Amino acid sequence: MKRIVEIVPARPGWYARWQLAPGDTRCYPVSLWALLEEADGTGREVIGVDCVGQWPGADDNEAGGEFVRYLFQTPASGEPDDAEPPPAVPERATGPRRQAVPAP
Repeated sequence: MKRIVEIVPARPGWYARWQLAPGDTRCYPVSLWALLEEADGTGREVIGVDCVGQWPGADDNEAGGEFVRYLFQTPASGEPDDAEPPPAVPERATGPRRQAVPAP
């Protein structure tokens, strides 16, 4: 079992590339980096979690997708050709909502 030692946000420009089929890849922006350590403290590794919540070795990654590599492109050079935009954050359907209260 591994434990998370540290989590840091990823700088813009980092992508995780996944192969969905031969000749078909997708890149998603990396949201954060996590430093993992073996329970006995012997081994460490850094993994990137992309904007859709996938990381190498996760059980619930996109079906049929296989991690290829991380890549960096400066924001000024644009996105990779196979980049997917980050998913839209759905509006909350439940829970308290704030309303303006008129002044007395």
